[in-house]
Amino acid sequence: MISVILDDVQETGTAAAPGVLVLAGTPIGDVADASPRLRAELAGADVIAAEDTRRFRALLQRMGVSTTARVVSYFEGNEATRTPELVEALTGGARVVVATDAGMPSVSDPGFRLVAAAVAAGIRVTAVPGPSAVLTALAVSGLPVDRFCFEGFLSRKTGERSRQLARLADTLADAAAAFGDDRPAAVCRELTKTHEEVRRGPLAELAAWAAEGVRGEITVVIAGAVAGPVQLSPAELAAEVAAEEAAGADRKEAIRTVVARTGLPRRVVYDAVVAAKGS
Repeated sequence: MISVILDDVQETGTAAAPGVLVLAGTPIGDVADASPRLRAELAGADVIAAEDTRRFRALLQRMGVSTTARVVSYFEGNEATRTPELVEALTGGARVVVATDAGMPSVSDPGFRLVAAAVAAGIRVTAVPGPSAVLTALAVSGLPVDRFCFEGFLSRKTGERSRQLARLADTLADAAAAFGDDRPAAVCRELTKTHEEVRRGPLAELAAWAAEGVRGEITVVIAGAVAGPVQLSPAELAAEVAAEEAAGADRKEAIRTVVARTGLPRRVVYDAVVAAKGS
């Protein structure tokens, strides 16, 4: 009886099982960050939707990965027209991998539109976790990161966004005007790349530094507002700074950390340290 049923299925055919949509986090700089699972997904995909096909093929070469997948472009300019095609491939049983130029798809990069369409079509969506400039910058910023708000790019218009990011000094100066000169921040440049650099300090100080000219891929982390300044005596503030120095921070960095933690003006913390040193 079972063999008769199987023969019948083979003759009449059945609809293919739906495929899987995989969001693949790619290295943001150092290709060594590519995980074994990322390599396996790229090698075994049926279709790869890449933000920039030339950059993607160069990434494959650097990773030493070969694939027989059909590679198609998938970027802001063709998302609307390419998404139905990819959903059709998914419903036909294909394993479709989305890979952006760097980092996680959907995080300020193509992917959200396809995820929404796949979910609506009942397609399984999964992800290969990978590097993210957002979380990497948060981790190295030295600022409190138990809660944060991601604002994404400054503008959704490509030309305007590029101009804004190119004028880092103006961006930092505007942030200082809005949040205060002393608001702690960090400018993270070329994360995980050869020329990685993280500059920490008050917004006004960072704006002055950036005025000299800064190039590269940049992520800015700005400390959140505190509910109100922590009430500590000058002696307690000096002790807080001393504790940071004992943990390995230099004097300037220790003061910045205490300013971020207490919400007090930098001058107040600095004066407390000077007073304690002179007593």
